[in-house]
Amino acid sequence: MPEVKIAAETRDEFGKGAARRSRLAGRVPAVLYGHGTETRHLSLPAHDLMRALRTSNVLLRLEGLTKDGEIALPKAVQRDPIKNIIEHVDLILVRRGEKVTVEIPLRIDGEIAPGDGMLDQQLVQITVEAEATNIPREIVVDVEGLELGQAVYASDLTLPSGVTLQVEPDTLVLHVIAQPTAEPEEGTGEETSEVPEALAETAGSEQEQAG
Repeated sequence: MPEVKIAAETRDEFGKGAARRSRLAGRVPAVLYGHGTETRHLSLPAHDLMRALRTSNVLLRLEGLTKDGEIALPKAVQRDPIKNIIEHVDLILVRRGEKVTVEIPLRIDGEIAPGDGMLDQQLVQITVEAEATNIPREIVVDVEGLELGQAVYASDLTLPSGVTLQVEPDTLVLHVIAQPTAEPEEGTGEETSEVPEALAETAGSEQEQAG
């Protein structure tokens, strides 16, 4: 996975007020930790960070902190759901060749066999271990020709070289199930014009008395 360069600045102001001022200036508060180093408090450009985080498990090269920059992996992103802005991000320091545990999106490819079956996907991403600088963007799940009752488990996935599962091999990824059948709604049967027997007898006796 390619690295995205981000200009990072250290910050020495903390608290809600400082974070608010940082966001008004177009920057996002962040923390960087890992490898036994002290936690560093950073400020990142909001626009560049937003674009970078569109890619799952993106590697960020933080420039301006050291001569060669630091490589970091986003671990937690706090967003404002209403304003659609990033409020804070936690970054973990990584090294080339280092193994990390990440969640990789699953992409369905192909069509199931024609018939009454439908695809029931249980997982949209899967946890794996991979080299920090070689994390796959996605893992493809081939469903071409799958028939009713067939399933794909974690052990069936084709993983890139150097990537290993971090879930149980028998974890269900997806399976083909029967399509639901429409059931008739209650009260939709044909209406009857028959009068109950007891009521018919009562009505008849009333007519006799009236005559």
